[in-house]
Amino acid sequence: MPAAIAATELSKSFQVKVRDSGLGGALRALFRPKYREVKAVTGVSFAIEPGEIVAFLGPNGAGKTTTLKMLAGLLFPTHGSVQVVGFNPWTGGSAFKRRITLVLGQRQQLVWDLPPVETFTLNRAIYDIPDSDYKERLDELTRLLDLGAVLDKPVRQLSLGERMKCELAAALLHRPSVLFLDEPTLGLDVTAQEAIRRFLLSYRDRHGATILLTSHYMQDVTALASRVLMINRGRLLYDGALEALVARTAQAKRLEIVLQREVGEEVLRRFGEVKSHRFPNAVLETPREHAAAASARLLAELPVADISITDPPIEEVIQRAFALGSEDGGA
Repeated sequence: MPAAIAATELSKSFQVKVRDSGLGGALRALFRPKYREVKAVTGVSFAIEPGEIVAFLGPNGAGKTTTLKMLAGLLFPTHGSVQVVGFNPWTGGSAFKRRITLVLGQRQQLVWDLPPVETFTLNRAIYDIPDSDYKERLDELTRLLDLGAVLDKPVRQLSLGERMKCELAAALLHRPSVLFLDEPTLGLDVTAQEAIRRFLLSYRDRHGATILLTSHYMQDVTALASRVLMINRGRLLYDGALEALVARTAQAKRLEIVLQREVGEEVLRRFGEVKSHRFPNAVLETPREHAAAASARLLAELPVADISITDPPIEEVIQRAFALGSEDGGA
C-alpha cells in the first residue's frame, strides 16, 4: 500500500528584506533593497502510512508549520517533492482538497458573530456534501465532540475549548482521509485537551484517517502518536518510535521511593543522583543499566515503603534530544 504522505528532500527558503535603521536606511531599502535568504526547511524526507498518527515536534521556528503548509499545498517548496494520498498538492485541485484538512490552532474559520452551524452549512455547500451525508456526519461529530448545546450559540459566546471542537467539526464535515493539525489543543484546559485526544483517536479508528500533528503538549504525543518526527532549524533530527527515542536519549532511569522514616540526603547519594528529597518522598536518577541493582540495594539497606522505576519525564527527553541533535548538526 502506498504511503498516505511522502515528502522527499523537501526544502523551503524565504527572501527577507534587510534594511538599516534611520531615514537613510528606509530610503535605501525603498530604492536599492537588499535581501537575505532564510532557510525554513532543509532537505526533509519522510513517509507516513495510512492510518498512522505521527507527532511533528520542534521548538518555535523549527519549520513545523511551514512543512504542514507545503504538505497541504499552501506553500510551494523551493526544492523537493510531495505526494499526499496520491496527489501532488499544488496540482491536485478540488479532488485533493476533498481528501485533506488543515487545522491551525491559532487561526479560525468560524464567523465570530454567527453560530457554528452557519459555518457548517457553508462548508456543506463548498464541498458539495449531499444533504443525507451532511446530516449523518454532523450528527456523528456532534455526538463525538459533545456539541449539542453550542451549535446555535454565537461563536463569541463559546469557550476556547468549545470553539476548538467546533473548528474540528467544521474541518471534518467532508470526511478527509488526511488531517494536518497544528497545535489542536493550544490553550485548552486539561479536560478539553483530553476530549480532543479521545475524539481524534475515535475518528482515526472509525475512518482510517492519517494524522500528522504538531504540539507542545507532550501529553498529546504520548496519548496519540505511535511515531515522532523531530525537526530543529529546518532539519529532521529523528524519525521513529517514541520509545526508541527515550531509550536512545535518556541514559538514566528514575527511582521514585517512599520512605518509612527520614534518611539523610548524603545516604541517598550512595544509590544515585538525588533529583528531589522531601520526606517521605525522594527521586533518584541512576544509569539505566544500574537501575535494577540500585533498586535492590535500596530495598535491602533503607526503610523503603514503596519504589517505582520510570523513565525521566518525556519533556526532559525531548529537550535533551533537541540539544543533542543541534550539537551533532542533525541525526
